[in-house]
Amino acid sequence: MDGPALDAYVADHPDIKADFTIDQGWENYSDVEHGVWHRLFERQSKLLPGRACNEFLDGVKVLGMTENKIPNFEEMSEKLMKLTGWQVVSVPGLVPDAVFFEHLANRRFVSGNFIRTPEQLDYLQEPDVFHDVYGHVPLLTNPIFADYMQAYGKGGLRALNHDCLQNLSRLYWYTVEFGLINTPEGRRIFGAGILSSKGESIFSLEDPSPNRIHFNLPRLMRTKYRIDDYQQTYWVIDSFEELFAETAEKDFGPIYEELPDLAPYEPWELLAHDKIYNEGNQDHARAKGRMPIYAT
Repeated sequence: MDGPALDAYVADHPDIKADFTIDQGWENYSDVEHGVWHRLFERQSKLLPGRACNEFLDGVKVLGMTENKIPNFEEMSEKLMKLTGWQVVSVPGLVPDAVFFEHLANRRFVSGNFIRTPEQLDYLQEPDVFHDVYGHVPLLTNPIFADYMQAYGKGGLRALNHDCLQNLSRLYWYTVEFGLINTPEGRRIFGAGILSSKGESIFSLEDPSPNRIHFNLPRLMRTKYRIDDYQQTYWVIDSFEELFAETAEKDFGPIYEELPDLAPYEPWELLAHDKIYNEGNQDHARAKGRMPIYAT
């Protein structure tokens, strides 16, 4: 976002601060908006036990999230600061990459302050407060995942000097948004895009359509992803320690040097060296009967 687009963005939000944050305006939420939070929270709370990882479920409890009201960011940040040094800040919508990375690098998670309408319960293209706060924030109570998120922000700032932002976005997409994790109790969800979605909470774990393969950083960063539907491949980690070691503790320089010369993989592709947990039949994608839309 730059030039006229950036000027228009700022003009649309006269109360925006230099770091692109705004006041949450918690007192301005209507009963209808709190009601939407209630319906979404109640639905996911019934669905996720046995599907979401324990770190997420524990985080919801530790932060005192309830179905009654949209959380107050200041109150939530006080609890988060004591646990992992993070806070939640409000933004009016998607922010420029550099701003997003800068906030993460300083342990600030940006969240939209608006919530979807009752007619949008099952799908909303732009992330709202339910996706951002319910889906993302509970895992920031976990010290290792919290460190991973900060490392991602710092890595993003470094990546601005390379032509590989789309590759780095794939890492965020396939882990923070749509990641799965192996646990002693079975495979579980840790990605916020799944945790905040009724349909994908079931699809990602139980449907035979998608591939489920083990995390491989260079491979993942070359793989396109779906922006308009359920994923055709889900990536699985064994632990947050593995995720941190395979990303935050690695030098991305050599990867960035190679990526521009390497062709991307399609979201459904499986390779000979993949560790495959499930070879999907891709029936869901085929049933759409149209050309898919991908993020590059």
